[in-house]
Amino acid sequence: MKIKTIFIAGIIQGSKKGKVLHNQDYRKDLKRILNKYFPEARIIDPVAVHPESVYYTYETGKKVFHNSIRQALSSDLVIAYLPEASMGTAIEMWECHRKKVPVWTISPLKENWVVKFLSRKVFSSTKELEGYLGKCSGGL
Repeated sequence: MKIKTIFIAGIIQGSKKGKVLHNQDYRKDLKRILNKYFPEARIIDPVAVHPESVYYTYETGKKVFHNSIRQALSSDLVIAYLPEASMGTAIEMWECHRKKVPVWTISPLKENWVVKFLSRKVFSSTKELEGYLGKCSGGL
């Protein structure tokens, strides 16, 4: 499988109330891993482009949300990071699943239906993902 574009999906607000975000440091770790094993790929990280999106107006936020879904759909691979449930990520996963875009999920929620039924691969940690990619270095 030739991977040219990878979309990083993952928890941003989750179930937090108000304009509070989950720690987004996992994105740096994912980008490091993905750059190592897919050096030619374009990595799309919507939080890097829109770090203050929680403060956007309704209309701007709506456009960014829908654009993120379009970007995920135009990717060759989606990596979803879900330490807990995330409605936005679940929607991205669902849309990608419907359009046959592979979704690999990093989550301890292996029995969660969204994780179980919409993911092609499920990893318990970024470390497990990196180990898998290291074993597949000849190709996926």
